[in-house]
Amino acid sequence: MISRIATILAVSLGLQFSTGIAHAMKIQSVTSPGGIKAWLVEEHALPLLTMQYGFMGGSSQDPASKPGVANFITAMLDEGAGDIQSADFQEQMETLAAKMRHEAGRDSLTGTFQTLTANREKAGDLLALALSKPRFDADAMDRVRGQILANISFASKEPDKVAEESWFETAFPNHPYGRPVDGTLASVGAMASADLRAYRDRVFGRDNLKVAVVGDIDAATLGAFLDKVFGGLPARAELLPVPQIEPQGGPSVHTVEMDIPQSVAHFGHIGMARKDPDFIAAYILNYIIGGGGFASRLMDEVREKRGLAYSVYSYILPLQRSSVYLGGVATKTDAMAKSLEVIRSQLEQVSKDGPRAEELADAKTYLTGSYALNFTSSGAISGQLLGLQMQDLPIDYVDTRNAKVDSVTLDDIKRVARKLLQPGKLIVTVVGKGGDKTPQN
Repeated sequence: MISRIATILAVSLGLQFSTGIAHAMKIQSVTSPGGIKAWLVEEHALPLLTMQYGFMGGSSQDPASKPGVANFITAMLDEGAGDIQSADFQEQMETLAAKMRHEAGRDSLTGTFQTLTANREKAGDLLALALSKPRFDADAMDRVRGQILANISFASKEPDKVAEESWFETAFPNHPYGRPVDGTLASVGAMASADLRAYRDRVFGRDNLKVAVVGDIDAATLGAFLDKVFGGLPARAELLPVPQIEPQGGPSVHTVEMDIPQSVAHFGHIGMARKDPDFIAAYILNYIIGGGGFASRLMDEVREKRGLAYSVYSYILPLQRSSVYLGGVATKTDAMAKSLEVIRSQLEQVSKDGPRAEELADAKTYLTGSYALNFTSSGAISGQLLGLQMQDLPIDYVDTRNAKVDSVTLDDIKRVARKLLQPGKLIVTVVGKGGDKTPQN
């Protein structure tokens, strides 16, 4: 029998895979007797199971007057369920060396569950109760509320977080994407168990569920397990409509004054949808511009050549009802204006001329060669598989992804650069002393 310490350590570390196994893994599509679908990668070398699952909606399903409900509920799902109160519930999870955690984003609420094979059925019973019969007791809510309020207060003094929230509020006024995912001091302070229960009843529907499983279980056993865990959920979700939207048009610069030794800025404009045929080319382009760390144009031009900034980066964020191309820079306050000037100049140059052939070749080599590193543990693999499902991508995407990257040509990249990059429409939010003094165009 595996010792208690060993089992806890094993679950904590997750099931480790070599990149060779990850590259050759077989992804199965499983449908339970009750009609619940999942993607499965079997791995029987260790007696462990990792399951990640998600419900579409996230904070975009929060009531307009009460942002933060989705985030609050993620912290309450292990605080007692059914007839089991919070302390007993967590003690049972610890005794079983099982783990569950949940997280809310703008478009989804996701969960991760890990257990030993020997404890799978008992741990699965607890997860089923947490999802279908959470207690939301007043004492547990008050304790968790205090933790969330403390986090919100801390975040209000954290420049990068303030810049991010200010950017989304500016880009998406009067839209769910413009509201803070964690909520506000007022909204969280006013949250009641009825708010959490109403959210769960609307969002946690079996038709709104995606599941990815990696580990010591076969397809038939998984089918029964899926019905055990998720079968008690409502058959259908009742999601609030979320309008399609584009970020508010720039150029604009918005400043949040904060007495800090350096300034932080977030910048961005409309991006590219994940299902757009040009998304892979845009993804490679972003690696060249600001997604490649020290290999990126922005890092080279802003930090290495001019010593203007401590960090600078960019990324594409495809949302369910929008898409944005975002970036950030942190620097001394008196260097912020020049940093943003260089960033705009680089975006203009790449938009006009595209990247160089050697930049494209280097990016493709890195992106194809490093892809297997996304599949080095059970948690990493299940996370990747869940993400593909949440983005409505095909089950063979892992096998075809590198070929898609390799097929992108320099002409493709140049065409997409002209399509994606709009430096004249940048929305910029600056947090710091004195803000950004650059003109808006």
